[in-house]
Amino acid sequence: MTAPLAVDAPAFRRALAQFASGVTVVTTQGPEGPLGLTVTAFSSLSLDPPLVLVCIDRRSETHAGFERGAFAVSLLAEGQEAVSQRFACGGPAKFAEGGLLPGESGLLLVADALAHLECRVTAAVPGGDHVIYLGQVERAATREGRPLLHHARGYRRLEP
Repeated sequence: MTAPLAVDAPAFRRALAQFASGVTVVTTQGPEGPLGLTVTAFSSLSLDPPLVLVCIDRRSETHAGFERGAFAVSLLAEGQEAVSQRFACGGPAKFAEGGLLPGESGLLLVADALAHLECRVTAAVPGGDHVIYLGQVERAATREGRPLLHHARGYRRLEP
C-alpha cells in the first residue's frame, strides 16, 4: 500500500515551474535512426570524472538509444526557441528540418548551441516516472553566447 501524496500533481508542477533552468536538446542513436528530445532536467554531477545526468520520462521513445550506451547534449543559446519546441515533439520528423551536425561520436548535435557534450552512459537509475541517466563526458566544446532559459512555462532571457 502506498501512502497518499503530500502534494497534488498540479501544485507540484506549479512549484517546479518557478525553478529557472537552461534548455538542452539530448540526442542518441536508436536501432532505426537518431532519437532526441528537449530536456530541462539536466545537471552536471562530477568534475572528476566528468559526469552529467539527464532525466528522461519512461514514456519517451529515446530510451532505445540510451540503452545502446551513448548520448549527446546541446546546451541551447538564446534565440533557439524553435529548436527547443521542435525537439519537444515525438517522432522522427524533428530531424528532417536540419540545423544539426554530427559530433565526433557520430551523434547529432544542434548547430550554434553554446556547448556540446558527447557522453557514454555509465548508469541508469530509476526515478519515479523517469530514468536518470548518468553519462561520462568524453568530448566537450563551447562557444560564447547567452543561454536559452526556461521559467514559469516560458522562455526567458538574461538581462545584460
